[in-house]
Amino acid sequence: MEIQRTGSQPSAKGPAEYFTGTVRVDPLFHPPAPARAFGAAVTFEPGARTAWHTHPLGQTLIVTAGCGRVRRWGGPVEEIRPGDVVWIPPGEKHWHGAAPTTAMTHIAIQEQLDGKAVDWMEYVGDEQYQA
Repeated sequence: MEIQRTGSQPSAKGPAEYFTGTVRVDPLFHPPAPARAFGAAVTFEPGARTAWHTHPLGQTLIVTAGCGRVRRWGGPVEEIRPGDVVWIPPGEKHWHGAAPTTAMTHIAIQEQLDGKAVDWMEYVGDEQYQA
């Protein structure tokens, strides 16, 4: 058994190559193999968002604070709020982030397939974010 104490893992800035705006990533769990699932709390400042991306085994988002947005390729922008749980199926192109005027925090849980949990793609343009 291993207990990860609050504050024992440093926060990290969301890399500019994968995010637009100010994003903070707080690792929650990343157990050693053969476990494949890992999770982080991700906080997006107003207007901040991920780039388009997919996950080989899908992703679960649990919104814990604020107001956010999520969008699948070809679909409408959806508003997400605390308590909402979003399941993104394997291979579905999508993005997620904060609302334009409100920050948002979610817990993101995904699994690795052959050591990879995400495939990053192009940035989300303002017109795609506002749609």
